[in-house]
Order: sequence, then C-alpha cells, then structure tokens
Amino acid sequence: MTYKGYCVLKNFVKTFNAEAVELVVIGRDKNIENDYSEEIQQFCEANHIPAFFKTQEFEIKSEYIFVISWRWMIKSHKKIIVLHDSLLPRYRGFAPLVNCLINNEKKTGVTALFASDDYDCGDIIAQQSVEISYPIKINKAIELITPLYSELVNSIAKNYFLNEEIHGCKQNDNDATYSLWRDEEDYFINWNDSAANIKRFIDAVGYPYKGACSIVDNELVRILDATITDDLVIENRDVGKVIFFRENCPVVVCKTGLLRLDSIVNENNNEIFFNKFRLRFSHL
Repeated sequence: MTYKGYCVLKNFVKTFNAEAVELVVIGRDKNIENDYSEEIQQFCEANHIPAFFKTQEFEIKSEYIFVISWRWMIKSHKKIIVLHDSLLPRYRGFAPLVNCLINNEKKTGVTALFASDDYDCGDIIAQQSVEISYPIKINKAIELITPLYSELVNSIAKNYFLNEEIHGCKQNDNDATYSLWRDEEDYFINWNDSAANIKRFIDAVGYPYKGACSIVDNELVRILDATITDDLVIENRDVGKVIFFRENCPVVVCKTGLLRLDSIVNENNNEIFFNKFRLRFSHL
C-alpha cells in the first residue's frame, strides 16, 4: 500500500523480473489523499502480476510475505517480513515517521523485521537509516526513506534467491518506545505551543495526510504551509489570535513566537483568503 509499496514493487520487478512475484495484495486507506492502490493495480496488470484487494479471496503459496505500509493483522503460517518506518525498537506502533518529525528527530530510517504477536516486537533482520534536515514536509520525508525500503526488500530477496538463511536479532525491549495511533482530533493545532513546534507539526501531517487544522469563525480549516516570523513583546499573549497580516497572510500568536499562515484551505480543499482582522484560531 501507499507510495512506498508502489515504489518497492516497481523496483523489485525491475531487479528480479515480474515472475519473482507470486501475487500482490492491495490495501486502501481513506485517510490519505492518494493511497496508490490504483497505481499498484495498474502496474500489476501491465506486468501480468496477479493482484487482489484485501477484501477479495486469495491464496498465498510463497514461503515469505513482504508487508509494506500495511495496517491490518495478517493471519498466515507463512514467514511475514514487516517494513517499519523507524529504527526499532524506538517508535514501535503507529505513524512513526509523523511522530518522529514532530519530535524533531535528527535521524530516522526503516527496519525489516519478522512479524510477531505484539506489534513491531519481532526479531530485526536489517535496518537502514538516513539523516533529517529541517524544515521538511512529510511527503519529502517519505521520498527520503522510500529508497531504503527497496534496498532492504531487494537485499533480503537476493539472499532468499541464493538459498541463504534469513534470520533476525532479538530487540532490546529496554530501549523500546511507542508511537500511538492518530485520529482526526490529532490534526488540531495546539496554539499554546511554540511557533517552531507548530511549524514542524504542520509540515509533519500535511500531504499525503489531511493536514493540520484549526477552527476559525466556526469553520474547520486546514493550514498547509506556514512561516515562523520574529517574535514581539505582547502584553496580553492570547494564543491563537491574529496580530496582523503580512503579505496578505494572517500572523498568529503562539505561546512563543509568531506564525504566518501561508496556505489555508477549507474542507473542500479550496484556498481561503481572510479579509477581516479580528480572527481567532482555536481547537475544537
């Protein structure tokens, strides 16, 4: 599933040919703008690879299953290799890359591991890492780590085709951290935070996700881009209020710092331009 799954599949077929793939199972995710399910299906059709959506019936005969961007439990006696968006055992769980960017991590990566009963606790087969430079938007971070997926999958597959044993190393549970699932409420901006943290949050939950949101004039809006501006001494620092406009964009007071909102859209993804001064951005 997703751009990562699409790229891994294309690179795998380019490296080993289409006959190396028994079948592809495709998932859909309504929480992202493009889950690449159609692109994956079209690629499979063009290369004569059997493909099924997860709601369809299918049978897997291969010894190994690679799982890319998959959010569901898989009941199978096959050996399942999961690709996870973090350097395990840190950031076990959900949305690890998003939370990694929000937390201002300077390095991230991808881990290949064997599936286990407890999520992301299986033995680690291999890892690849990459440095992060800020500011960075989530779609660029995805592009940054996607080649690591292909490197790991192709390396493991090469060992398999050479009849070499694929084995993993046990994780150190004492070093484990966890990344919680995120829902619609988690897209809301906490204006009682620093402008730097809010800017990083906006970048981390943008496309292909829904985008950071706030309430203004009783309407839910999404902030797709923002710029940190020089702070001022504000006697009554009421966070979320617009202090003035710069380049026709509202500048909002944060707990520390000011944030210019450069791109605001409504729920229909139509850009919004405000023409009044007294505005407050707030949570639910």
